[in-house]
Amino acid sequence: MKEILKQLCAKNGVPGYEDEVRECIRQMVEPYADEIIEDHLGNLLVLKKGKQPRKAPMMVCAHMDEVGFLISRITSDGMFKIVPSGGIDPRVLVGRRMEVGPQKVPGVISLKAIHLTTPEERKVAPGFDTLYIDIGASSRKEAEQYARVGDYAAFDSRWVEFGEDRIRSKAIDDRIGCAVMVQLIREGVEKDTWFAFAVGEEIGSRGAQAAASRIKPRWGLVIEGTTAADIPGVREHERSCFQGGGAVVSLADRGSVYNREFVRRLTGKADEAGIRWQYRASMNGSTDAGVMHQAGEGAQVFGLAAPVRYIHSASNVLHWPDAEEVLKMARLVVKEAECDD
Repeated sequence: MKEILKQLCAKNGVPGYEDEVRECIRQMVEPYADEIIEDHLGNLLVLKKGKQPRKAPMMVCAHMDEVGFLISRITSDGMFKIVPSGGIDPRVLVGRRMEVGPQKVPGVISLKAIHLTTPEERKVAPGFDTLYIDIGASSRKEAEQYARVGDYAAFDSRWVEFGEDRIRSKAIDDRIGCAVMVQLIREGVEKDTWFAFAVGEEIGSRGAQAAASRIKPRWGLVIEGTTAADIPGVREHERSCFQGGGAVVSLADRGSVYNREFVRRLTGKADEAGIRWQYRASMNGSTDAGVMHQAGEGAQVFGLAAPVRYIHSASNVLHWPDAEEVLKMARLVVKEAECDD
């Protein structure tokens, strides 16, 4: 599964521009899929049949998109002004390498140099209105040869394995969920299962809403990358989850309150199977579960995630053994979810 994740993280997939990721996934799953649908929004819906059908549909979901930027304006001297697509902290951006537009032109996020700023300006964190991408163009006309207003810009961040089983890359949120789903499709399932590779989660779960409306799941599983808060500056009692603790299970977030009995039954089976897992001790953020559980007559959804440091930045950090526990938990949920009916 690690090689699957590495290939997926190498693709750009800013919301609205998930084409590269979708085609990569399509190639990975096509030999194993029983049906593949690409809907009008760009979701990739994959049916994997098992030895028997389910009483009602089950849908497993992860999002293909990653946080990034859209070009909002090109200045007369050839600089690209940008707006965020997804939640990004501008404090972590200055000096970041970028790939801009369909030609993947190399660029760098820039800011007025410290030597040119006033003492008052240095006291204020930079905002998006002060940032721009420099691709080396010297005029608007030259810059427009490479990208135009409305094109995307994505982080240019290479995959690095370092430390004790850790991986650094862009877009681990949520290519880890996509990688787990690809692995499950390749392994096979006991009962028919829909896998939804969704677009647009970072700007409001638009893709998952359309997918769930189509499939109308009775049971669901959302696989995400969530904030690992085991870092300096976060007090121990404020740490929502930590690396090395295994798969992360949600009880509630800003979009969902998960069915307690459904969660307890499945985590109980995980304990019996020796799967390492931890509760997510925070209600911040939301996932595609927020729209999935409202589909049709309502769905019971299990919220699962890998603990990832520095999400929504150019350098997400994943502890690989946690990813392996997420795969084990996902495998169990797909197998056991229907028993709740």
